[in-house]
Amino acid sequence: MAPQRRAATKAPEGNGAAERRNRREGRALQRLTGPWSGTAGLGAGLVLTALLLWSNLGAEDGVTEVLARRGEVVAGRFIEVPCSEDYDSHRRFEGCTPRKCGRGVTDVVITREEAEQIRSIAEKGLSLGGSDGGASILDLHSGALSVGKHFVNLYRYFGDKIQNIFSEEDFQLYREVRQKVQLTIAEAFGISASSLHLTKPTFFSRINSTEARTAHDEYWHAHVDKVTYGSFDYTSLLYLSDYLEDFGGGRFVFMEEGANKTVEPRAGRVSFFTSGSENLHRVEKVHWGTRYAITIAFSCNPDHGIEDPAFP
Repeated sequence: MAPQRRAATKAPEGNGAAERRNRREGRALQRLTGPWSGTAGLGAGLVLTALLLWSNLGAEDGVTEVLARRGEVVAGRFIEVPCSEDYDSHRRFEGCTPRKCGRGVTDVVITREEAEQIRSIAEKGLSLGGSDGGASILDLHSGALSVGKHFVNLYRYFGDKIQNIFSEEDFQLYREVRQKVQLTIAEAFGISASSLHLTKPTFFSRINSTEARTAHDEYWHAHVDKVTYGSFDYTSLLYLSDYLEDFGGGRFVFMEEGANKTVEPRAGRVSFFTSGSENLHRVEKVHWGTRYAITIAFSCNPDHGIEDPAFP
């Protein structure tokens, strides 16, 4: 376990570095606002622009409110927020498509022991590869695995060797954890669990302080899941390591004008939220150590559903 320590002081940016950062932020903003058009789109874009500008003063500079601290055990905390119009441009499924929007946190759905076991699955899979940059991905559904600056399909690339890496018990635990998270989301939003369909991408992430090598490593940009992945209606994250014990930085930030809301990762903590722009968010850069998590996403559209991964 990494010792607790403070992040190193950030050196002032030169003109060239500042210009490169501004260009990256501009591209991120363009990705966020691009899908909207017309008067409603302009309004949504202006709101997102304001929030992105606010983020420059935000989470890493102390202008925050903590939604869940790492040291506390949250039995269940839910904040309702007004739904955005993002869902109107997609097919609606009554009894599932969000009409009640918000974000929640719980530490009593997944035990720390289960989180440790799930993390071991991520560690075993990512031991086969890993990004040259600071963010590595393992998707047991599609087989996507970060290797260097690219992705490979681990099932095809490693073939029968996979059976020596994972076990049937690993995949069974994965399914059980997914089911618990699905039931938690359904209960919080007052919908039937059967109306939720696991969707892609659902994946493990491992983040450290290594400098980004490709755009895939730049995990810290603000984004809206429903805009990035049209299939998402409900997003969840299961944290598999502890803030300030295993890593520094890396808090999850809900971006709001006035004061951002942060979630401090804790192994076994589940954070979940509706996927529209009512929950614009980002992850702080990891300054030291290694942050593990798994993103589990659900769609109301059965056409976007995927099956649980099966032991090869």
